[in-house]
Amino acid sequence: MRNEMMHRPVVKKELVDYLRTQQKALPGELGKIEQEANQQEVPIIPHETVVFMQFLLGQLKPVNILEIGCAIGFSSSLMAQFVGEKGHVTTIDRYEVMIEKAKKTYERLGLTDKVTLLEGQAAEILPTLTGPYDFIFMDSAKSKYIEFLPECLRLLKQGGVLMVDDIFQGGTILDPYETIPRGKRAIHRKLNEFLTVITTHADLTTTLVPLGDGIALITKEAAEIDPNSLQITETK
Repeated sequence: MRNEMMHRPVVKKELVDYLRTQQKALPGELGKIEQEANQQEVPIIPHETVVFMQFLLGQLKPVNILEIGCAIGFSSSLMAQFVGEKGHVTTIDRYEVMIEKAKKTYERLGLTDKVTLLEGQAAEILPTLTGPYDFIFMDSAKSKYIEFLPECLRLLKQGGVLMVDDIFQGGTILDPYETIPRGKRAIHRKLNEFLTVITTHADLTTTLVPLGDGIALITKEAAEIDPNSLQITETK
């Protein structure tokens, strides 16, 4: 489950090292889980994204959060620290190995009542949810981002924030299609479609942040967004 893109930073290595080692560490048991995951090269969000998410959620003060792709449950546990007594985190994953690890993480941190883990395909689960969610974090299969976007925006409240991780593919996202290894071309094409939609749509405000392998922050400006407006003509 090693994520090779985590080792291909999109900014200078010296800056990445500084962001990952010199910013305040997570306290307590959650900090231990982060350290263990990094030592074992388990794919979790890098520390610079952790610190950024802490700051962002501290400002947004969300109550209801949705996550697509929970892995070992680290990021959902981090987000659960910011929803208050009445808040809740709902997360989705389809991999049995990760589901079992996530359940152990929630038990270890005493978060079984604060986080609900939905097991199965996000494409099947998302249409069954009603929301609205104040904050959505998407960190799943990169080729599915464009497909999940309409449901994410349906579930996101107006003015809410959708945060999408790993959007730059180790800095190769702008490389010519022909230079991309054949096994990565579908991801390359779909991610470029996704970036085109979120950066040009009239009812979305988007900023791209070069932390980790790239983050997109998307705010939904309209109460409803026509799913058809989120499609672009498919290219090579």
